Amino acid sequence: MAVSADPAAYYTSGPPADVTTATYGAGLPSIPASALAAPVAAVPAEPTTAPALAAPAAAAVPTGPVTSTAVETPSTTFTPAVHGASWLSPDVGHSTQAERVVAFARAQIGRPCVWGAVGPGSYDAPGLTQAAWKAAGVTLPRTTQAQWGAGVQVSLADAQAGDLVFFHDDLGHVGIWSGDGMLIHAPGPGALIREESVFFAGQSAIKGAVRPA
Repeated sequence: MAVSADPAAYYTSGPPADVTTATYGAGLPSIPASALAAPVAAVPAEPTTAPALAAPAAAAVPTGPVTSTAVETPSTTFTPAVHGASWLSPDVGHSTQAERVVAFARAQIGRPCVWGAVGPGSYDAPGLTQAAWKAAGVTLPRTTQAQWGAGVQVSLADAQAGDLVFFHDDLGHVGIWSGDGMLIHAPGPGALIREESVFFAGQSAIKGAVRPA
């Protein structure tokens, strides 16, 4: 078949074909103009998590023996008295006069009672009390009657260690209250200095108590 040289031969007559012009955006969902104009909200950032606190470093464990630098206080070794055990030493380091009085008297337990003796090997009743208080720095008279007036009178219920306890209406005997209802005294000639109940002669024999001044 011969090809025509006239280009018009290839066009047909009649109404033009219905050509639909494609419109941009056709077939897409309608988006309101206000939505397009609204700013896009910023997406919040991830919450920041605070860094975990570091665990405290463990104290270094010494690899060798630990030597203490504390100064040790030397202990004082107690030596019982020759004539009887004593819970206090008669040394001058005691904190109160009463402790020194009782300590001295206890140190004499077992020594003989001799009429008129004032120590150090033997004592009579007022000789023992006089020597005991002298060890605490207090000078007492020599006789029981004079010692009765050498301090403040106290009731037996208020008696304290070191107080003098007197016996009989004539104040013929005296001893040293050592606490807990006990007395240290020189009972009389032929006996030994001892510690016993303050009621050794009966309650009625007690005249009273004096705290030396």
